[in-house]
Amino acid sequence: MYRKVILNNGIRLVTERIPTVKSVTIGIWVNVGSRDESHEEAGYSHFIEHMFFKGTASRSATDISREIDALGGEMNAFTTRETTTFYVKVLDQHLPNALDLLSDIFLHSRLGKTEIEKEKQVILEEIRMVQDDPEDLVQELHTQLVMGKHPLSRPILGRESTIVQIRRQDLLAYIDRHYRPEEIVLAVAGNFDQQRLEKTVARMFGRYRTSTTHVSRKRWPPELCGGVTMKRKPLEQVHLCIGLKGVAASHKDRYAVYALNSVLGGSVSSRLFQEIREKRGLSYSIYSFLSGYSDGGTVTVYAGTRAGEVERVLDLVGRQILKLARQGITEDELRRTKDQMKGGLMLSLESSHSRMNKLAKDELIAGTHTTLENIISEINAVTEQQICRVAESLFTTKSLALTGLGPLSSKQVGMVSKKYQECLL
Repeated sequence: MYRKVILNNGIRLVTERIPTVKSVTIGIWVNVGSRDESHEEAGYSHFIEHMFFKGTASRSATDISREIDALGGEMNAFTTRETTTFYVKVLDQHLPNALDLLSDIFLHSRLGKTEIEKEKQVILEEIRMVQDDPEDLVQELHTQLVMGKHPLSRPILGRESTIVQIRRQDLLAYIDRHYRPEEIVLAVAGNFDQQRLEKTVARMFGRYRTSTTHVSRKRWPPELCGGVTMKRKPLEQVHLCIGLKGVAASHKDRYAVYALNSVLGGSVSSRLFQEIREKRGLSYSIYSFLSGYSDGGTVTVYAGTRAGEVERVLDLVGRQILKLARQGITEDELRRTKDQMKGGLMLSLESSHSRMNKLAKDELIAGTHTTLENIISEINAVTEQQICRVAESLFTTKSLALTGLGPLSSKQVGMVSKKYQECLL
């Protein structure tokens, strides 16, 4: 059963009671991410996420770790380009203790100067880890190419130059500006007593305030950039990203785009997986994925292959993209992808953690709850004609972008760039 309550200070509590499970997951979602940072603040959202686990007025970092382990639960956090999330999952009997722990780290983090200096080194190592992972790195480079100068192009982890200069007062000011009650959603899914939960949440979070006057949200839709960027690096493989225009997370055609992505490269039965890996053995890892933001989105194909096969792989990917743009998908593909989408949805929502994620995203994106029945109905309503229209609209050369990383010669870089542009014209 779904319920939404707005506290007196503007914090939204969205819940779904599932009496058939023995777990409960609580998430605190803040509507702020890397796109909301200034150039000088790059990495602040992610840094704050780390710092909330480094001690409060009543608990040390060690106390926090031991307490969640003693509950037999899981506590973590993550930062995206648009949100920062802190969550805990426990057995339903431990809900009061879990709420007390989660509210303490969120409301009473010390952000100690010594801990900040130590955490700078941890974040710098995380940035270096991305530099050492070619699959992560090529996707980061690709986002920068596609998004151009838009704030969505900024790496979530920030840059070394901004991380080393972080001061405690900078983080406190950032929290005061962005962690406003009206930008906070508490999402709870699992087995719990609704009345008791609401009273506890009101007591713990109802007095939360920020001191700054209202700061208007400064977000604007991205204008996707096309182009080609090839970066030479001594690796065993060449890692490739091919990008096209997508849709926003709440777009009316989003389910058609989900289906289109599934057919292109979103599953093991997809055209790209079957054509490039299964039939020709040109790649171990090849897939496509969607990035949907509040006001825009992208479709990205990733592939890893040996240097001598780059042009061939790109040609095959280009042909499949063009084929979808011109012909859409078949009736059999539509039936299979609908079954896959519905099956994946049903399986994912067996978890209280997944239900919590859905509750929060529904609230942040649309301000309302979308039932499972409504989603199934939306999926069933997708047609071949709709997918054909969407593919023709999105899969164009205007926003086509190509990023490569690996052992390519200068001559090969030029040839790849020229040939790939030509094959899609």
